[in-house]
Amino acid sequence: MSSSVFSFARAGAAALGLLFLPSLTQAQAIIKTDPVIKTMTEQVSAQELERLVRGLVSFETRHSLSTVKDKKKGIGAARNWAQAEMEKAAATSGGRMTVTQDRYTVKADGRRIPQDVEMANVMATLKGTDPNDDRVFIVSGHIDSRNTDVMDAKGKAPGANDDGSGTAAVIELARVMARQQFPATIIFVCVQGEEQGLYGAKHLAERAKQENWNLVAMLNNDMIGNSFSDETNLKDNTRVRIFSEGVPAVETPEMAALRKSTGGENDSRSRQLARYMKEMTSRYVPQLEVVLNYRTDRFLRGGDHTPFSQAGFTAIRVCEMNENYQYQHQNVRTENGINYGDFPEHVDFEYVRKNTAMNLATLANLALAPYSPEEVGVVTSNLTNKTELRWKAPAKGERPAGYYILMRETSSPMWEKKIYVEGTTTTLPYSKDNYFFAVQAVDAEGHESLPVVPRPLR
Repeated sequence: MSSSVFSFARAGAAALGLLFLPSLTQAQAIIKTDPVIKTMTEQVSAQELERLVRGLVSFETRHSLSTVKDKKKGIGAARNWAQAEMEKAAATSGGRMTVTQDRYTVKADGRRIPQDVEMANVMATLKGTDPNDDRVFIVSGHIDSRNTDVMDAKGKAPGANDDGSGTAAVIELARVMARQQFPATIIFVCVQGEEQGLYGAKHLAERAKQENWNLVAMLNNDMIGNSFSDETNLKDNTRVRIFSEGVPAVETPEMAALRKSTGGENDSRSRQLARYMKEMTSRYVPQLEVVLNYRTDRFLRGGDHTPFSQAGFTAIRVCEMNENYQYQHQNVRTENGINYGDFPEHVDFEYVRKNTAMNLATLANLALAPYSPEEVGVVTSNLTNKTELRWKAPAKGERPAGYYILMRETSSPMWEKKIYVEGTTTTLPYSKDNYFFAVQAVDAEGHESLPVVPRPLR
């Protein structure tokens, strides 16, 4: 190649496998498709996901206020079942995966919690193999279900898609990934209390904050199995939405000033995670396109990623492209010839498989990647039509093999150029006034960290 950079307008170009990216010094690097990650994505099973969803539905209701004493019905039985499924995965991990029910008490709130109640998140923790790597990645789905009346703890609430699909994805991810080794820690969690007020996510986010976890990313999967929408009659299992906040929920005055001065409204850490997932999907999951949704969530709805965002963590929500409100939060009934209720028959399990594989590719690539570069800056002390970037190597973990400089026009939603360098400074023949930049660390196998947007340096 004669050009000193390799440009791709869409991250889908990475799906070709090996793309040669000469750096500014003409040294060659490649974007690699990791054969181990590819194999893991292919091990995700639509049949297994369907078995899991049907297993969850068999408890009739998983309402957070339902019985915990019945062995065949209610949230207590569902939690124990999910724990047993995760323990099957843990048995293949060589002792690195542990499974627990993280119990917590939710106080009566006068709204959706009429009296104090004990809840529990079912968690499988796959411990990282590097004792010096303190990074944590979380993937979640909520195990509780509901029907029309959010306080009805006894009526049937099958919850096949909302959120049996996300819960099944989490358990399936634990099954496939338990055998593999990652330097960082991955937590697979079936969260309780979402429908009553995001209580399980609040508990876990507070715990992560109090225990000072180095939580790098949280992926929330809530309704990832419906491919046919009512009203519009759209059927599509080739696209999935990722919701991400723009302006951070805990933005400080200093952060706000920096955002305003650089025009960084679209470059929060959650937006970087969403873009990362889009690129990993194009690389590893055929026939699935990520649609970036620049909202924290949908109108009138919320999700378990929100408490993590509010605690200052990087978090996103994965959600199906087309929703069907005839099945969602509906009492089981037949009315005017329409069968209402969230049953497995309405779930597209091939679609769930692809969305689960997307989570796997993202988690695996992140957990194998180096730490992100530190003190990333763009020199703004001189008027120049070039761009000088500086950064420091990560202080922890394995030293990166090199770095990718990401670049896009200010109006572009996705990174458009990816330039490989091996040092910790570079000067690009592009004006810093006309583009956004970021820096990723990358190892010899091609696993990239999350990008870091530079701060102005005087």
